Amino acid sequence: MFKLAHISDIHLGPLPRLSIRELASKRITGFVNWHRNRRKHLFGGTLDLLLEDIKSKQADHLAVTGDLVNLASGIEIRTAAEWLRTLGDPAFTSVVPGNHDAYVPGSYEKAMRAWYPYVQGDHAPAEWQEDRRIFPYLRIRDNVALIGCSTAVATPPFAASGFYSARQARETVDLLRSAGEAGLFRVVMIHHPPIRGATSFYKRMIGIRRFAAVISTGGAELVLHGHTHLNTLHWLRGQTGPVPVVGIASASQGAGGLKPPAAYNLFTISGRPGAWELKAERFSLNASGDDIQAQGVDILAS
Repeated sequence: MFKLAHISDIHLGPLPRLSIRELASKRITGFVNWHRNRRKHLFGGTLDLLLEDIKSKQADHLAVTGDLVNLASGIEIRTAAEWLRTLGDPAFTSVVPGNHDAYVPGSYEKAMRAWYPYVQGDHAPAEWQEDRRIFPYLRIRDNVALIGCSTAVATPPFAASGFYSARQARETVDLLRSAGEAGLFRVVMIHHPPIRGATSFYKRMIGIRRFAAVISTGGAELVLHGHTHLNTLHWLRGQTGPVPVVGIASASQGAGGLKPPAAYNLFTISGRPGAWELKAERFSLNASGDDIQAQGVDILAS
């Protein structure tokens, strides 16, 4: 039995002081949005409550599906790296980046360099290499294959879309096939929801059809995503049946906002190839914002 916890859209705050040069870009729109909207609802304390509850459940691994920061300034990226280190050994935490982690040109590379131990595949070089494509990556933990994909790209102001490339799709199929042949339970992590209509047009994932073809061709047992700040369950066609596609609320969302309060998914994986058992539990911040409560259980495969 393997327990996999899933959080997303950390949006570590508060927003640091930024220079005029840093704000002379798309960041100015995000800066205004933070002060008008996000800072009223995103609180670090809720993230701490989630992590304490995850620890109490004795999860074997933590999946983080993007948006660790807000405007991807240098200070934020370094702060996120420090936060990741507080989670413990990088071998037990797997990260994929989100659109906020690639907010402006150059920020994606800085973030991946700083967070490399958490986006490093099992057979990747020990040190960050500037010209290396690190996604998709493969990590095998017990009988589970964790496959990290990236949709993080810098976009113009007022856009938050993601892009899933043909090159990444081909390599993801290869990883899924080899993991399936090895008898592993395959979990794909990605930031943008790979579901048509799951988000507004300017926040969409470009390459949704390509990703769907990857899942139907390569095979998978579970897809995890973030981006929408919503607790959702969709399905994609797989090789042997429907594949659950699960989203989660922002890990920093306080109670009483327009979006659901902070939550995490806890998946219990057991069984064997052809007879996998997958139980999904969701735990979220309560109405008073001072504790975590169970929200329900779904049996996604049995």
